[in-house]
Amino acid sequence: MSIDAQSVLNETFVLNLGPQHPATHGVLRIKLTMDGEYIMDADPVIGYGHRMHEKMGENRTYAKFLPNTGRMDYVAALFNGHGYVGAVERLAGLVVPERAEYIRVITSELNRISSHLLWVGAFLVDLGGFTPLLYCFDDREQILDLLESVTGARLTFCYYRFGGVSNDIDDDFVAGTRKFIASLRSRMPMYDAFVTKNIIFRKRVEGLGAISAETCRKYGATGPVIRGSGVAYDVRKAEPYSVYSKFNFDVPVYTQCDCMARYLVRIAEMGESMRIIEQALDTLPAGPVMAEKVPRTLKPAKGDCYFNVESARGSFGVRVVSDGSENAYRLKLRSPCFSNMSLFRECSRGMLLPDALALLGSLDLVIPDIDR
Repeated sequence: MSIDAQSVLNETFVLNLGPQHPATHGVLRIKLTMDGEYIMDADPVIGYGHRMHEKMGENRTYAKFLPNTGRMDYVAALFNGHGYVGAVERLAGLVVPERAEYIRVITSELNRISSHLLWVGAFLVDLGGFTPLLYCFDDREQILDLLESVTGARLTFCYYRFGGVSNDIDDDFVAGTRKFIASLRSRMPMYDAFVTKNIIFRKRVEGLGAISAETCRKYGATGPVIRGSGVAYDVRKAEPYSVYSKFNFDVPVYTQCDCMARYLVRIAEMGESMRIIEQALDTLPAGPVMAEKVPRTLKPAKGDCYFNVESARGSFGVRVVSDGSENAYRLKLRSPCFSNMSLFRECSRGMLLPDALALLGSLDLVIPDIDR
């Protein structure tokens, strides 16, 4: 029996990556159509961890939804809370005390650093290097200790309130934060020598996983993904919120468009976050941390409001539509991870499977943020 040579050359097979695969960092399934080790198509299949957060935001009071915000992007939960309270505050006309806004910035930027440290460690594990993870977690634990002292949690934070924050920070927190920043700054040269200049790492990520600026715009990608493609878009600069306009900081941008560029953006962002925190600590005003006379049960006037923040993964937006009741009539959450993941199908075509895993890791996806 003869075998047609062309049919052999065109033979493909389907490979399931996930939903229980360590490289997907959650219950994400990607249906891969393979030609040998080369990817012909990649179809993400989401929804394995869907929990209907938006619907829950519509069938309970505004305050009762607050804990839900930390269950989406749990690696950088404070940004979710910031986006939600910011939208409700804008809708209800609440004025947040300046000290509370400074505290929000300080704690959010600490959360950004902890998120990037976790990503660096996990990204290196995806590429086959385990040791850097230990150093990243050593530094990250110091941040979690600080945040726990003021929020009472280490991961799924629920610290921000409508009109301010639940607890004030004390001198021990300020001193501990300054000590941590000095410690991390002294460690950055080690990360530079250990990871950034590591020839094995560089050969693994340089020139790999190209994502053009046009592709980012087409899919709505934001955060380090679009900044690694040469676009200096950062919500903190483009649409300043809270008190970010009071601080001097740069938006790291790299034009190589590859996995290395996205790595370098996150490394540089940790330095910028430290700059912001130091400025906020130096100019931290006195005063209350909660607005006066905030109703126990909020009933914002009828209206439609959108508020977005620059999370560790990009633009996180919250749209709230009020009908004047104690529940939101409509709640829509804009996930940066969903948009960032959407470009994977187009950008992974023609790649080797191990290289596609590096591309996937460089997107820094948190699957519960997608399956919200």
